[in-house]
Amino acid sequence: MRFASPIPILRSFSEAKAREFYVEFLGFSVEWEHRFEPDLPLYMEIKRDDLVLHLSEHHGDATPGAALIIPVDDIDALHAELSAKRYGYARPGIEELPWARQLSVTDPFGNRLRFHAPPTESSG
Repeated sequence: MRFASPIPILRSFSEAKAREFYVEFLGFSVEWEHRFEPDLPLYMEIKRDDLVLHLSEHHGDATPGAALIIPVDDIDALHAELSAKRYGYARPGIEELPWARQLSVTDPFGNRLRFHAPPTESSG
């Protein structure tokens, strides 16, 4: 038996804000979308590289305020990419922690994404 990586479900409240944050700012692509009817809540899968997330407007799927730790191999490149976009609601920096170099962003719905890279020699 082998387990696969989980796919977190994050609560969202606005399709426009979710797309602005996850697609335009963080660079995810929308893999698929589902609504039971046109005026009902959106459920969608987004992906960037091997990272897959589900965003749901359904109130019973998730609670706002989740925190995810997301390993990234080049946190400096991610920081440069996000800084260049000049997103009006987040200008994340890199924190040097004893256990990781961390770049944190909070989505418009209160979910926290903490991108982690191995610590540098000086942060340990």
